Amino acid sequence: MRRPGVPTASSAVALNRMKTVRRRDTTAEVAIRRLLHAQGHRYRVDRPAINGTRRRADLIFATAHVAVFIDGCFWHSCPQHATHPKANAAWWAAKLAANRHRDADTDRQLAAAGWKVVRVWEHEAPNAAAARIARAVRARQPRNGRVQR
Repeated sequence: MRRPGVPTASSAVALNRMKTVRRRDTTAEVAIRRLLHAQGHRYRVDRPAINGTRRRADLIFATAHVAVFIDGCFWHSCPQHATHPKANAAWWAAKLAANRHRDADTDRQLAAAGWKVVRVWEHEAPNAAAARIARAVRARQPRNGRVQR
């Protein structure tokens, strides 16, 4: 069933590509999770940081109030690797702009609620990304029962 306002796929190949895009457990996510877990970090996967919202972080470190998003280069318009589809170009331009706007709004909402947001591009080296995430979590680990903000 097609959603209203969503154009039909430009080809069977494009349709199949869109159907196989994973919302979670991407290669980048799994690689980073394995590294963090091996370092002893524990986290929740694909959860909302703020209850009652539909926006879900890829990793949640609840005690440290750190939300991690591992963003795909296409879907989140990576400055290095973003591509712009030719078929349905206007629709895709609006869709990707809305994604960027939603990401910025999510960051603002989480910061206002006391969360540290870490955004990682899917093309980043997993070791470097995991190290950056681990630093953010360690910096906000509770000391004497209080989260460091």
